[in-house]
Parts: sequence; C-alpha cells; structure tokens
Amino acid sequence: MFLKMKQFENHESYYSIITGSGRYVPERVVKNEQFLENEFYDASGEKIKKAGADIIEKFKQITEISERRYIDDRYVTSDIGFFAARDAIQSSGVDPEQLDFIIVAHNFGDVKKDNIKSDIVPSLAARIKFMLGIQNPFTVAYDLIFGCPGWLQAVIHANYFIKSGSAKKILVIGAEALSRVSDPHDLDSMLYSDGAGAVILEAVKSPVPVGIIAHLTRSDTIQHASLLRMERSYNPEFPGNEIFLKMNGRKLYEYALNTVPQLVKDCIDMAGIPITEVHKIFMHQANAKMNDAILTRLFKLYEIEDIPANIMPMTISKLGNNSVATIPILFDMMTKGDFDSNPLSLGDHCVFASVGAGMNVNAMVYRTP
Repeated sequence: MFLKMKQFENHESYYSIITGSGRYVPERVVKNEQFLENEFYDASGEKIKKAGADIIEKFKQITEISERRYIDDRYVTSDIGFFAARDAIQSSGVDPEQLDFIIVAHNFGDVKKDNIKSDIVPSLAARIKFMLGIQNPFTVAYDLIFGCPGWLQAVIHANYFIKSGSAKKILVIGAEALSRVSDPHDLDSMLYSDGAGAVILEAVKSPVPVGIIAHLTRSDTIQHASLLRMERSYNPEFPGNEIFLKMNGRKLYEYALNTVPQLVKDCIDMAGIPITEVHKIFMHQANAKMNDAILTRLFKLYEIEDIPANIMPMTISKLGNNSVATIPILFDMMTKGDFDSNPLSLGDHCVFASVGAGMNVNAMVYRTP
C-alpha cells in the first residue's frame, strides 16, 4: 500500500466524519463510602482532621461524584484501550487492515497494579495494534500525550491527515487508568477514575461542510505548566518514593473559567454558526461545579441567560474523571442512545471541548453527517 503518498484530487472538499465509536467502562464500582477510612493530608503534610463522612459530603456537593470506576487488577491502560478500539471497529464495520493511523491519547502509559511506574515502550498504540492483529505495516501507530485534552487533540491530528489526503480511515483512542497514579492520602484521589473510548474517523467528500468543521487549541505554560504535576504523597510517612498526580485545584478552576469559555466561543465563531444551533456540548469533566460555571460563562459571552436543557450531557456523577476517556465515552453513550433526551440527528452541530495539564485547552465543532 502506498496510500501515504497518494493525494486526493481536491482535498479541500474532503471532511472527517465519525463512522463508529466504542467504549470500555470498567465493571468495578467504587463508591464514595469506600474512602471513609482513608487518612487524608493537605499539601503541607498536615493530616486533615475532619470526619470522613464530612469530607465525602463536601466532596460530593462540589463535584457531584457519588461513584467512579476502576479497572480490574489484571488490566493496564492498553488493555482497556484495545477493548474500546474493538468496539469502535465493530460499530463502524471498517476493515482494521485498512486503517491508516492508530492514535492513542493517554498520559501515564501502562501502569501495573503492583508497580506504579509508567511503561510506554513500545507505545500503547503499537500494543493495541498488536492486540487487534493488524498486519498492515502502513497502519502507523503512535501515542499522544496532551493532558486531559489529549483525545480531542488526537482527533484534530487525524483531521489534518484526512484533509491533507494522506489518510482515509483513522482509529483514535483515549484511555487512562488514573486510579493507578492517585495518592490515597490526597482528597483529589476521589476525583479520578478509569476508562477508554474510541472513534473511527473516515474521509468523505461533501458539497457542504460536514464532520469536523472547525477546531482551536491553545497551550499556556509560562504561568500554568505546573497546575497539574507529579509529586510524592502528601503523607510524609508514606513508604517508598512513588510519585502521584497532583493538582492545584483552585488555580486550575480559575484558569479554566478564564480560558475555556472564550476559546469555545472563538471556535464556534470560526465554524460560522450561532450558538443557538449547537445541539450538544461534549466537555471534559473534572468536576460538575466547574463545568456548570464554564457553560454559564460561555452563554454569557453570547449575552444569553437561558441555557438549553440537556445541552451538556454529564457522566461524572457515576464515572468520575477519567481524563482523555471522558469525551469519547460521552460521545459513544450519546450515539448509542444511552441518554434519554435530545439524541443526535442528521445535521446537528456538536461542540467538543477540554482543558487539562499543560495547561492545554482545545475545542472542536462537529456537524453530524
């Protein structure tokens, strides 16, 4: 195959559409009550003396999380990425040997239950390609690390390949096992969960814009690079020298509110549509309070006070924050009818948006074919 060298006759009229989606949501349910006996410490190493029940109640008020999902001890991130990929391939009907690229978004590689060190050689994409049994050497497999916006950025990568004429079919996966890198003595550990989602993007020629019609990304590192980082446990007596995911929650909240609404608006404006034509907003979910504030501020930028009901489907209350997997899981649930209200229809406009480590923010406008 020499598809990489072949150009479409008129690549400007080709668009990237999603022809299949899949997900893997772990079976293991971890409810808030399972954190009652945890000893929590603050960033200074001081033990938090509040009662466990009070801590959990306050946590739920802010985040709306009541439970989350953890992967089975025998699995790692590439395993669940494979499960989601297999689901997406089956739903699309694509021949996996015809895939031009496999792009996997993650942030920590494969982290084993009993050895919390990142394993990224070979890449997770290479491992998933192997598990899928794809023999085509021109199915290029690579990873993308971009914080929580990684899956959406991988979709943007895929769109460029399709628009350039260098690809026709691309598998994009977002998979993460945050439970493996969370500090059991950090309150933020209750946010994190595991999961994987995937889509198949294909090239389609259309006389009108369809599929991905606009996207926008920004990275703010000078003042915000360390809002999410890896550090030792907050417990000064923690045995071992492992490092865990750490977050400056207040600063991250402020950053998100100051950047995400405007970037999403700019992306919608680039697409040339009014916000009143946006049917759904698929947004990464770090906590429900922040998402609601971002949505409110976005509509205020358009001088609109009445936000349409059900425009932003949420899964955080049951699935927690599973990083790069959040949006593709959301999209798969929506397209497969797992939300009761306002399903997607032909010609609907959707907005995808995410914010995360870097700090990185991205957004995309998609028109259903």
